[in-house]
Amino acid sequence: MPRKNIRNTVNVVLSILLGAGILWWMYRGFDFGRMCHVLQNEMHWGFMMLSMVFGVTAQVFRGLRWKQSLEPIGEHPKVSTCIHAVFLSYASSLIIPRVGEVTRCGVLNRYDKVSFAKAFGTVVTERIIDSLLILVIVAAVCLSQIGVFASFFSKTGTNFGHFFSQFTLTGYIVTAICTIITVCFLYWGLKKVAKFVNFRKIIDDIMEGVKSVGAVRRKWLFILYTLGIWVSYFLHFYITFFCFQFTENLGVMTALVAFVVGSIAVIVPTPNGMGPWHFAVKTIFVLYGVAAVNAETFVLIVHTLQTALIPILGVFSLICLSFRHPAK
Repeated sequence: MPRKNIRNTVNVVLSILLGAGILWWMYRGFDFGRMCHVLQNEMHWGFMMLSMVFGVTAQVFRGLRWKQSLEPIGEHPKVSTCIHAVFLSYASSLIIPRVGEVTRCGVLNRYDKVSFAKAFGTVVTERIIDSLLILVIVAAVCLSQIGVFASFFSKTGTNFGHFFSQFTLTGYIVTAICTIITVCFLYWGLKKVAKFVNFRKIIDDIMEGVKSVGAVRRKWLFILYTLGIWVSYFLHFYITFFCFQFTENLGVMTALVAFVVGSIAVIVPTPNGMGPWHFAVKTIFVLYGVAAVNAETFVLIVHTLQTALIPILGVFSLICLSFRHPAK
């Protein structure tokens, strides 16, 4: 096996082991029988199915926005190809974290002859826009919750020092490991780009992608698509609160805080944030007064079911694309 394939395999295995290790630590004494009881007798499946609808619309809006950002640079892929490419990008990232961006550009190149480099430039631009939007949401949530945190700790007679004293040594270690691995992953990715790709070409494509956003027709539609993506992501998460009695009364602001923290946690390169997302969202729930066992039940059920949607959409797209011939 070539050295490159060995290295890629090791990276995938380490990514899976990291996520699995965090899950093992979190659920090593967990009562899975109780979780099965919740699934069978206590969970409102109607709300879970409704949340899945927004899991689909988030990806559809992303495909529509991507098509619009490609048009100013002379690329006109089919709407269906863009959407299928997005579905496949998420599905492939479950196998190899962060490979989705490459996958969806490859799909457009294969079926609609869209320039891979230009498509990649627009993808990078999309990530920049989404990252900026997340930063705005993070800032807004943090500022709006200052009073809530102060009230919470004053009424309960506790303080931040007391809260963090309950954050175990293992918890700090898990957080530190996730941070270190994320930094190493980013460093490795930048090093690979610098070594194997014409860096100037990448910069030019990124700049062209940035310009494409500024040149899109109907900018209001681009903004609506962007809002549609993130509102769908949030509803995909928030609606699941109504599936369980122990989370149905938490409120929108609690959901926003957990959503933001969970979005940051998935930066850690594990399949669909497996492990880090569970740990981060569970910690927020405990902060807001949810019993640890209930918080662990919520994150395990919700993440598992919502992750199952991703390969289903990926298989659907593979079947649809199998009826099409690659572009010549």
